[in-house]
Amino acid sequence: MANAPVMRMTAAKYLAWERVAPERHEYVHGSVFCMTGGSPRHAALQGAMSGILWNGHRDGRVLGTDMRIVAEDGEHYVYADVSVVCGPSALAEGTEDVLSNPSIVVEVLSKSTEAYDRGKKWDGYQKIPTVTDYVLVSQSEPHVEHYQREDDGQWLYQSVGPGGHVKLRTGATIDVDTLYRGVFDLKGD
Repeated sequence: MANAPVMRMTAAKYLAWERVAPERHEYVHGSVFCMTGGSPRHAALQGAMSGILWNGHRDGRVLGTDMRIVAEDGEHYVYADVSVVCGPSALAEGTEDVLSNPSIVVEVLSKSTEAYDRGKKWDGYQKIPTVTDYVLVSQSEPHVEHYQREDDGQWLYQSVGPGGHVKLRTGATIDVDTLYRGVFDLKGD
């Protein structure tokens, strides 16, 4: 994450403080980082991905950027650009607003957060046993990267460009051309 830590605090203090903070913040091993707003292209890709996933998961719930996720209890709390819960939602113990069981997690890459999304954030998502698919969406070109958890716990990587499709473990399919339709008319980061 390119942003410098705003402050340091315990996880319990972070969760209480974050519930009333005007901006969103992520928590990584005692450090709190402010999450900056995205570009119009980022917002369009996030919205398109939400629609694609909603159409592919009528029995699941598609959640936006306001849903906090526990990546590592007491150590790492994040906000995904889009997430999907298949089956009943589960909340982190002692909370009413921290999701503990996403199935699909999507991050739209930004210059300021790409290293974090590929690094510490990805490390955290891998620790969530319910995550079956991690999707990275480029803002600079029609390109989707997909990590899928196999039955043996290993992650299978796929890189897909124009004309391609990503089939999620849950059965939904992301059509790259549909995802990127019209987004390059908007300003990126």
